Amino acid sequence: MEINHDYRVKLFDELGFERKQCTECNQWFWTLDKDRTTCGDSPCDEYSFIGNPITSKKYTYNEMVKEFTNFFDEKGHTPVKRSPVVAKRWRDDILLTIASIAVFQPWVTGGLVKPVKNPLVIAQPCIRLNDIDNVGRTGRHLTCFTMGAHHAFNSKDDYKYWTDKTVEYCFELMKRLGIDGKTITFIESWWEGGGNAGPCYEVITHGVELATLVFMQYKKIGNDYEEIPLKIVDTGYGIERFAWASQGTPTVYESLFSEIIEKLKEDANIPEVDEKIMAESATLAGLMDIENVGDLRVLRQKVAEKIGMDVDELDKLISPLEYIYAIADHTRCLSFMFGDGIVPSNVKEGYLARLVLRKTLRYMEKIGISMSIKDIISMQLENMKEIYPELSGMKEYIMDVLDSEEKKYIQTVNRGRGIVERMAASKSEITLDDLIELYDSNGLPPEIVKDVVDELNKKGKKTIAITVPDNFYTIVAERHEEEKPEEVVSTKKELPELEVSETELLFFKHPTQVEFEAKVLKIAEKYIVLDKTLFYAEGGGQKYDIGQLNDIEVIDVQKKNGIVFHKVSDISKFKEGDTVKGAVNWDNRLKLMRNHTATHVINAAATRVLGKHVWQTGSNVDTEKGRLDITHYERISREQVKEIERIANEIVLSKMPVNSTFMDRNDAEQKYGFTIYQGGVVPGDTLRIIEIEGTDVEACGGTHCSNTSEVGYIKVLKTERIQDGVERLEYSTGMGSVSEIASLEDTLIDSAEILGIPNDQLPKTVKRFFEEWKEQKKTIEELQKKVGELVKYELADKFENVGNYEVLVEQVSGTPNELMSIADNLAVGNKLIVLMNENDYLLCKRGENVEISMKDLIRNIGKGGGKDNLAQGKYSENKEQITEKIIQILNK
Repeated sequence: MEINHDYRVKLFDELGFERKQCTECNQWFWTLDKDRTTCGDSPCDEYSFIGNPITSKKYTYNEMVKEFTNFFDEKGHTPVKRSPVVAKRWRDDILLTIASIAVFQPWVTGGLVKPVKNPLVIAQPCIRLNDIDNVGRTGRHLTCFTMGAHHAFNSKDDYKYWTDKTVEYCFELMKRLGIDGKTITFIESWWEGGGNAGPCYEVITHGVELATLVFMQYKKIGNDYEEIPLKIVDTGYGIERFAWASQGTPTVYESLFSEIIEKLKEDANIPEVDEKIMAESATLAGLMDIENVGDLRVLRQKVAEKIGMDVDELDKLISPLEYIYAIADHTRCLSFMFGDGIVPSNVKEGYLARLVLRKTLRYMEKIGISMSIKDIISMQLENMKEIYPELSGMKEYIMDVLDSEEKKYIQTVNRGRGIVERMAASKSEITLDDLIELYDSNGLPPEIVKDVVDELNKKGKKTIAITVPDNFYTIVAERHEEEKPEEVVSTKKELPELEVSETELLFFKHPTQVEFEAKVLKIAEKYIVLDKTLFYAEGGGQKYDIGQLNDIEVIDVQKKNGIVFHKVSDISKFKEGDTVKGAVNWDNRLKLMRNHTATHVINAAATRVLGKHVWQTGSNVDTEKGRLDITHYERISREQVKEIERIANEIVLSKMPVNSTFMDRNDAEQKYGFTIYQGGVVPGDTLRIIEIEGTDVEACGGTHCSNTSEVGYIKVLKTERIQDGVERLEYSTGMGSVSEIASLEDTLIDSAEILGIPNDQLPKTVKRFFEEWKEQKKTIEELQKKVGELVKYELADKFENVGNYEVLVEQVSGTPNELMSIADNLAVGNKLIVLMNENDYLLCKRGENVEISMKDLIRNIGKGGGKDNLAQGKYSENKEQITEKIIQILNK
């Protein structure tokens, strides 16, 4: 469709705004200033508020949040609470909350759910890492920022306001703050995002954009657009930028973090920068973006020329300050990330949190800050507790996770040198892809890689090229910011598409009913579709029910698009239109109910023991056992497992009612928060809420007990680390727990009988045997070393000169460890060792001056693998044949 939007609004006509085209960028804009020729935005105009505040008073960040919210509250907008910065809590397409409208996507914007209030005002903390390399350098970029927004959701039946009122509100707010109306420009623009689109205004004053006013009214389909029924006012006001412009500080960072910046400067012993230099640099900073290659150097050159200073001198002066600005910003970002429960890991939102954290630690190292990152974040939490007290409530977790991650970072850096050296040995250039691989796979920051390569270049025989792009972290973050749907192999893909009504689920109303009658609507391939059913279809991690239809076994139950498919052992016994009698296997259902209810109980217990950051990432409920995957930053200790089990059984014995109710989505979120989505995102405007009184509340469609006492004894069988940042707990309930305990008891008794000791002496005896074994192992290793030294002299005369190397190929009687000890003694300088034993074991080891790879060599003379300096495997040819092959390889 063709779109011709008229950007003229009532306010422009009433006050005499003129429409002009910028002489620099050619954009159209509206202004009260008849003499203005440029749009007012950078780089067409420099910042003109530095040292020249544009509001009638100075506002702190906290004051500006209140001022903005109060203004729109007065205008009939209901204030709503912020949402977490982890958008994955309520949607599955993005990881972090990147804008205020993300809070209402996709359910409200898609017309599936009514907004919680209409119109509304929100001050939503957001995180965008696509500009992370600009932070600290431009003076205006932030990884974490607050988007003040007033939203109106207009439908045919409920129209609020549109362009006229939106522009009027914006202009009135800015005038109330004391901003001169003649300095304000409204640039005509166009917005697209999340599949939607619409015209917008970028609201500019004194060279800085303070707000964007979007009128979301189209759906983008390919290169075309179609109107959507809901017309949404989607505004974004930069709260931090308003506070900055009101204070007129050189950068946005001084207006937000002045106390923290001063303490960091003092700690790192960074001298004060001359006001003239800071003013010139800050004024020109609006022109800079690291995405434009060379911009940082160009900016430095301009400032240096203007103040008469050498550009390298200026860089040394300004760079440490930019690192401090970035540290101040990043630690606030981390406060929100960890405060809202992100657990660092190597995937998804955990990866992004670790990226920001390690970048911060690297910057702290670079400028020599002795203060701990915990101290800096403690200051951030203290500064924010008035507006965000919930973050301080997570302080214990935040401090613990910082401890854990800092240790991991140090370990990564310590082992990083060897990793880089091995990569560099076979390369003439470390490429951007290499840097990304080293970061993604090994957690190595590119600055450390460059330091190692630079050292190798100074003392090495060859020069290895390496360039770290200024926007490296931006590139990496952009690869991970969007949530990629996981490919799940499911039987649902095999289910046919049917045009029948959705199946009525009887077990919601009658959870203990076993028998029912229903009508056969469709025979679809190997499945029967009924108008109603008591059978639970596989979903939400819970296995399907089994039972009978007309005495024929039901062996699988699946669900697709609200239709339940029953797979039976003999489909020929049914035809469409039949009335059938169904019976659910109650013993099977009861086991599933117990284990599913236990999932909720254990999740609640784990949250109490480990902390509020715990989040369910997956579950599996079967009849014999249950499995729960939760986020946690370290291995769950044995003591913690015992405490989780104790609390879980305490909940069981407390006989807590398990209530099931259907609630409006907004009402449920407002009452319980986003923790109801522990099991994953739940679609629709109505949610089924399972509440274990005083213990746990989740949106869940599974079958549950009516009281925790019905679960029976819960036994945590084991825990394992299934991926970085995720712990798995396996458990059983009721008689399943009794069987597991009996099995463990049998193992204990059998072990004690083998050793011929009483049961209670088993730990003590095993410990003694283990200590004795360690001592014997140590003795054996010492003897192996001595054997290796003795054999070394026997083999010393058996080396042959082949090209530039001394080569030994010999069959030796001994274990792999003994052969390794011999090779360790012989493989020095230009010596190449190949040893074999009588059990077909093959070992290749080289001295430090041998360039040929042992990993490649062993593949040519036998089978095996390893590293460039050492490889192990099997051989099938005799010594003479192997020797001949080696000589041929070395003489090539």
